[in-house]
Amino acid sequence: MSRRLHTTDLGCIACDALTDLGAGKEGWLVDNPDLLISLDTHSVAFANRSLILILHWSSSNNGGPDPDKNRVVKIRPDLSPIESEYISAVEWLVFDDEVSSVLAVGTSCGYLLIYSLHGILIHKQIVNTGKILKLRVRGTKRDLTEDTSSEEVCVVMPGVIARFEGSDIQNMLQRWFQGTDSQSWNDSLDKIDLENSESSFTRLPYQLWNVSKYGPCSDAAITGVMPPPLMEIQSSQHYYCAVTIGDDAVISAFRLSEDKSRSLLGAILSKVVPATFSTIASFSKLIWRSEQKPTKKPEVNTQPFAGASPLTCLKDHPRKGEKLTLSPNGTLAAITDSLGRILLLDTQALVVVRLWKGYRDAHCLFMEMLVNKDTAASPSAYYGYSKSDYCLCLAIHAPRKGIVEVWQMRTGPRLLTMPCPRGSKILQPTYRFNSEMTTSSSHIPLEVFFLNGDSSQISVLKH
Repeated sequence: MSRRLHTTDLGCIACDALTDLGAGKEGWLVDNPDLLISLDTHSVAFANRSLILILHWSSSNNGGPDPDKNRVVKIRPDLSPIESEYISAVEWLVFDDEVSSVLAVGTSCGYLLIYSLHGILIHKQIVNTGKILKLRVRGTKRDLTEDTSSEEVCVVMPGVIARFEGSDIQNMLQRWFQGTDSQSWNDSLDKIDLENSESSFTRLPYQLWNVSKYGPCSDAAITGVMPPPLMEIQSSQHYYCAVTIGDDAVISAFRLSEDKSRSLLGAILSKVVPATFSTIASFSKLIWRSEQKPTKKPEVNTQPFAGASPLTCLKDHPRKGEKLTLSPNGTLAAITDSLGRILLLDTQALVVVRLWKGYRDAHCLFMEMLVNKDTAASPSAYYGYSKSDYCLCLAIHAPRKGIVEVWQMRTGPRLLTMPCPRGSKILQPTYRFNSEMTTSSSHIPLEVFFLNGDSSQISVLKH
């Protein structure tokens, strides 16, 4: 069966700048473990250990990228040579308002960097000591089935999960863009002093949890809000469910608490100790009449961990968890392991509901396809359908088999099998932040894109 029956070619993203990342050699896109890729609607970000390339494209006559109008931005982050710091994660942050898109970058020393489309450093902040393994952007939009919306950026580190509120990041970016709108900085991008701008960075609030009870994780995700534990007084704080995978435990789950105190004693101490210390300090000043100021600045300590309670774990030596992919609403997770299996996990019941075997080095992405519908020839025909017309599916790229399969969730049949050339990757645009209510008539389905590194062709899987 011809591959062209199932995909629509969007164009070619070839450019001379990609040679800095190894382009031109066969298999450069898949053979380099340090090469990172993140896809946006009109941009692709490539990164190795020290260099980031942002490739923008303009739409051609067929709606795809026009190689003659491609625009490239090179970024070389200021990394610590003493710590041998390098780029370890990249992900787009896409907004529907004037903020537009920015690129989030994680480093091996635990720093979160945010760059504009022009390569300007907007924000820099330490999350925790350790390597940032992955940056996850996820949200549930308010619609007819969801009363509230939740948008977040999740930072995954070995044994550690951090969560940033999407609204906090958006507000920070809005202030930054409003400040730059009054300046003609487009003509002097190369003259910006990044060292001076770092002093003006405001610290973004975030939550931090230690999830290393079953060993350091290789990947993790916050799946959503969950109810509080039994026999606990109801409060206004939220509890989140986190799923981790790793070498020691293939799958483990935790209940994450917003409160840093795990017990009643901890809550009492957190209230009483600061007040007691303040009283003693004031009393001491009255006695000693001490007006001396500290000669040293207080050290900036790492943010303390909030409460993380283990829920369950699956240990099956020598099986190791490798990759985790979360469904849009967070109720399903596809997990690949070192034995070539794919586990479909129900993140609410915390049980495996489906298993595939014989898929070594597989990569999975959730997508939406029209089921029992006559698809139109136009690539934009799906804009006339509502959310209920689509079915959640799992696309499985098996590079050793050279195929991509699409399976209907949760227990449905295989809907599609198509060849996938060697040297290709399947990609998906990142979640788009939008707190406004969405209607069923305006639903835009999840899509899967193909990037062939050897031919530089990008295409999209038809619905």
